[in-house]
Amino acid sequence: MQVIGVRIKKAGRILIYEPNEEELSKGDSVIVETSRGLECGKVVVEAREIPVSENLESEPGVPLAKIYRKATEEDLIRLEENQAAEKQAFEICLQKIAEHELPMKLINVEYTFDVNKIIFFFTAEGRVDFRGLVRDLAAIFRTRIELRQVGVRDEAKLLGGMGGCGRPLCCATFLGEFIPVSIRMAKDQNLSLNPTKISGVCGRLMCCLKYENDLYCENCPRPDVMFRPKQGSRVVVADGEGKVVAINYPRRNATILLDTNKTVVASWEDILPVNAEDFEEVEENFEEPLEVVEVPPPPPEPEEIPPKHERTERTRPRRVDAFNRRYSRTENLERNNRPERPPRLKTEKNRRPPRRDYRK
Repeated sequence: MQVIGVRIKKAGRILIYEPNEEELSKGDSVIVETSRGLECGKVVVEAREIPVSENLESEPGVPLAKIYRKATEEDLIRLEENQAAEKQAFEICLQKIAEHELPMKLINVEYTFDVNKIIFFFTAEGRVDFRGLVRDLAAIFRTRIELRQVGVRDEAKLLGGMGGCGRPLCCATFLGEFIPVSIRMAKDQNLSLNPTKISGVCGRLMCCLKYENDLYCENCPRPDVMFRPKQGSRVVVADGEGKVVAINYPRRNATILLDTNKTVVASWEDILPVNAEDFEEVEENFEEPLEVVEVPPPPPEPEEIPPKHERTERTRPRRVDAFNRRYSRTENLERNNRPERPPRLKTEKNRRPPRRDYRK
């Protein structure tokens, strides 16, 4: 089976498709169907053979699809018109944000190729209620509107810029996906642990620390133990220097109060000590012992009462025995020898009055 790689954006993810009957080469513009709709992209990986057993997907969660068709001159003209319309939509959205006084920063606007959806990218410190903004934009553009909040790394990828090395940002030129970066990589490469020197324009650790780490540490010995910080020790993380205020053993991370009064959570691998004696060695198969809680002994089980035909001793006393324990024998004799009370005579004094008939 043949597959082909298509990239929609300049530094976006490479999507895998099955080529159609047309001959396609690297650099050709094609129309493909994505989760957002029809998009125009470029072929970056030529057709190659792969085994049928591999379960490939065009996008995460989307089964492998075929290329819709090869882009024509009309499609390229329409793509340029969409790019010009994106600039106008950007200005209109800025005006509407100012009218609604929303605490958000607009980053970029993208049209789908068939103009079935317009996506507005923005950043904000917290959650923003933009329902009124969406209604105004939908009334203006008469199409589906999507507002997507992105982080600082995605903001740098969309806007672009120059890095500390003097070259364009890696994420905006060729890096398709973000990869996790840890401060341990900076230490392995003997770099300064000053956050201002190992952070990019987005404020996070530079992405180049990851894909250069294997070159620096190709033959570096990997320790079999992990180091965990102690409570109250001084440590260094990507955001700066601070003090450990809490340790989570199941998740293997620690809460750190920075000198700037900011609290961050970092894993043990991303934490470096200021003093070596502040860290403890922990084996990789480490499991924090569970707290011993004293459990009260269970109540004694009730004795089983044998069936009626198997009982040898009576468990409950007889009625007569209980009566004899309450009264002595002399009292019982006196009670038995007590003379009978004479019958009550019916006199006028103790005679009951006749019952009154209320029906009369």
